[in-house]
Amino acid sequence: MVRSDGRGRRKLFERDSELAVVDAVLNEVTGIPRDGGEPPDRPHGALLAVAATAGLGKTSLLAEVRRKAAAKGCTVLYARGGDQEQGVAFHVARQLLQPRLAGASAADLRATLGSWYAIVGPALGLCAPTEGAPPDPQGLRDGLDWVLTHLAVQQAPMVLVLDDAHWADPESLSWLAAFAPRAEELPLLLVVAYRPEELPDHAEALRGLPGRSGRRALGLEPLSATAIAGLVRDSLGGHADDAFCRECWAVTAGNPFEAVELTAKVRDRGLVPTENGAHLLRDLAAAAKGSGLVARIERLGASTVRFAWACAVLGTEIVPELAANVAGLGPEEAADATDRLRTARVLKGVESLEFVHPLIATAVYRAIPGGIRVALHGQAAWTVLDAGLGPCAAARHLLETHPESDPWVVRQLRAAAAETVRAGAPDAARRYLARALREPPAFDDRAAVLYELGSASLLTEPATTVNHLRAALEEPITDPALRHGIVYRLSQVLAHTDRLAEASETLAREIRVTDDPRVRLRMQAEQFMWDAFRSDEPDSPARSRRLAKLADRLTGRDLTERYLIGLRTWDATLRGEPADTVIQHAERALAGGLCWAADEDRGFEVPVLVAMAFVYADRPGRTEELFVEGIADFERAGWRGAHLSFAYTLLGYIRYRRGRLAEAEDFVRAGLGLARRVGPGTPAHWYAVGTLVEVLLARGRAPEAKEVAEEHAFGPPFPAAVVFPDAQTVYGELLLALGRTEAAAEELAAAGRRLDPRGMRNPAWCPWQLHLARAEASAAPERARALAEDAVERARHYGAPSAVGQALRTAAEVSSGTERAKLLEESVAHLERSPAGYELACSLVALGAELRRKGHAKEAAEHLYRGLDTAVGCGADGLAQNARDELAAAGLRPRPLHGAVTDTLTARERAAARCAAHGLCPSEVARDLHVDEPTVVRLLSSAYRKLGTDAKGLAAALGE
Repeated sequence: MVRSDGRGRRKLFERDSELAVVDAVLNEVTGIPRDGGEPPDRPHGALLAVAATAGLGKTSLLAEVRRKAAAKGCTVLYARGGDQEQGVAFHVARQLLQPRLAGASAADLRATLGSWYAIVGPALGLCAPTEGAPPDPQGLRDGLDWVLTHLAVQQAPMVLVLDDAHWADPESLSWLAAFAPRAEELPLLLVVAYRPEELPDHAEALRGLPGRSGRRALGLEPLSATAIAGLVRDSLGGHADDAFCRECWAVTAGNPFEAVELTAKVRDRGLVPTENGAHLLRDLAAAAKGSGLVARIERLGASTVRFAWACAVLGTEIVPELAANVAGLGPEEAADATDRLRTARVLKGVESLEFVHPLIATAVYRAIPGGIRVALHGQAAWTVLDAGLGPCAAARHLLETHPESDPWVVRQLRAAAAETVRAGAPDAARRYLARALREPPAFDDRAAVLYELGSASLLTEPATTVNHLRAALEEPITDPALRHGIVYRLSQVLAHTDRLAEASETLAREIRVTDDPRVRLRMQAEQFMWDAFRSDEPDSPARSRRLAKLADRLTGRDLTERYLIGLRTWDATLRGEPADTVIQHAERALAGGLCWAADEDRGFEVPVLVAMAFVYADRPGRTEELFVEGIADFERAGWRGAHLSFAYTLLGYIRYRRGRLAEAEDFVRAGLGLARRVGPGTPAHWYAVGTLVEVLLARGRAPEAKEVAEEHAFGPPFPAAVVFPDAQTVYGELLLALGRTEAAAEELAAAGRRLDPRGMRNPAWCPWQLHLARAEASAAPERARALAEDAVERARHYGAPSAVGQALRTAAEVSSGTERAKLLEESVAHLERSPAGYELACSLVALGAELRRKGHAKEAAEHLYRGLDTAVGCGADGLAQNARDELAAAGLRPRPLHGAVTDTLTARERAAARCAAHGLCPSEVARDLHVDEPTVVRLLSSAYRKLGTDAKGLAAALGE
């Protein structure tokens, strides 16, 4: 495969075109200009794949890539997949990244990795897993992305080389496949070599990688007869004649590896490379591979054969002492065996051994008799444990052993699974636990193993988790805590797969047989939570009464009680109890703290519901504070799947409620991007799409909202779980915006029939009545007015100014005569006391338009100017255009807009807000500030929007 160029450096045979590609991509990553032209603005990365069958020289080509990269000053990361290490989670990732990080002290490593330390450290073998909930796989991949990006930037230019990628572990390979497209944005060259015919299912993503960079995978061809002749003469001398060289080519079919091995055998035998000896080449070639190789090793002696078998079982990076222990050889006997195998070109290395070629390792491993191979794996498990390498190192060997009802095997596999889950590789843990189940475990341990197996499948195969957990409950369980844990986890996974009724029934059955009052209370809290999300709950009002009776007498002394109070908070929000009551319950729930991510046995739902209760009560600023803390908890824990998707989506929804539509769109799109990774049809996906549609409608982009809905199949049938914004209501709003009034009315009426019987009567949470009134305004005006009036009454009972103002505006839209202007004026007055900027803009423009039509141009102008200014500040482009059209119809030109909207209060706004926080009414504030009362109203309205609160929360928002 290689030859000397006369300067001590070896060059590849017949790989000039491939090397030209290598040079080109290395020039790209190092910033060297092409064809003597101008250098690029900045170096950029590339992808390069090499796909070829075994022995055609992938490893030699990659070695040349590494040499060339090092010569150009590149940082080189190298890893190689191993046939025996395919099931070892993050084996390849550790090879790549650990050498660059392992030399640092713990303090330096923490400083380097920052918040990613506890997430990626265990996966890379840099630190022990921490207590608490394990990171989800996506969060861990994001952490590995950060580490590799950081290294690529800090140690640029960088070349990452992965050989034998078809044998890479699934965790590392899925990470690299997802990261690969980003290589072109970094000073990073990613080079991957694999055997295309041996790619496992989890490695299929490799086939598409080169296409992303506009380049096909490099395919290596067998060498020609001329190249083989050059290789033979380079190895055996120039006196090798043509007939001998041609026979070498014929017996090896141009395979470089086989040709190199053949010439080595010729040299060892002292065969003269002439036509007279050519007839011996086929026998020599057969001895260099497959059964011939095995027969040759067997001639080296029994101890040597056993040592070779032990090395094949251990895989790559073989420690000689471990191999000796596995083979049952003494130090001297093992050393002799090592020397013989080196001489026979089977092994290479000194302190760490490896096979000369993977083909040799495969042949040796497959030649081990089945019973002996199983025994050697069992011995290897004991050996690596005795060497202090831990249960994970032993587990891959235990997977290859036969079940024998050995408790020690079960213990090691469970320990390995626990460690692997903590490191963020639940799929590997599932393999260990499934093997432990086949051992089988002791009768008393079976339920625990099933529980652990189900928990390991939670994020990737929830349906499988349900089966395992239900099987665990059928086993005899002596530990009550274990049984309770199984019930909690089963109810969670049922709820998260939209089987809320089953989740509730599971808890109900266990509540009836639970003697411990605190455990029963915890289960009641879980049941109340899942029932709150059920759209098919048979008697929601009765559940609300039971919850209120229970929660109102609790003090919040522990987390369970605070969760129940939190659920009471949310129930009060849905039912439309006075906002002051909702806030009171919310603060009670928060008094002792609610964990977002610290406890893996509790979901994040209740902290989210408590936080969202503040939004509907016109305290979105408080909600954002809680969400910032929650998102930080998620990111610290490495939860970057559904959890972070919910957080970003709902943060966007909060911004929407505050009237910051551009920011809302950015957050929701980020949430939708994360939800796509979770999967379509999940609650995270429904939340994200529904919120994005609502934001786009508010921005006046109905056609784009329609495209989003169609792209993500947002429409009937709607999920069984209650989501917010309510999906069916948002869909009805979309139909209304598209002019499909009758269809909109049908969907909105159906939403009302679904929500009203459940006691969900708060228009601040779900304004289905308001949209339905607008949809029926032409066809059934009386019914439309009745709907709007009922919504106003409900909003007044709830008491949040934004809800009252929005309901009054809808009532005005479906009314006629002088009543319209009065309702709109009242709507503006309420919304000026709320943080809802978009709703205020809508009411201002509506009032201005109404006054213009009544001939009151002067009053109309002021409201339209304010409405236009507010709409532009909100990012409500469609509403802003409506305001401009109204101004033009009134013969007025839009005046220059104010500067960019910020959260910073002006001096006058702060002064007015402080006066109001101390209890002064607007007229008293006006007197103190020497301005008129309308000016004070506008100053306070701006302060409410910037601080994210209504008047009652003003003091807390100001920190006074």
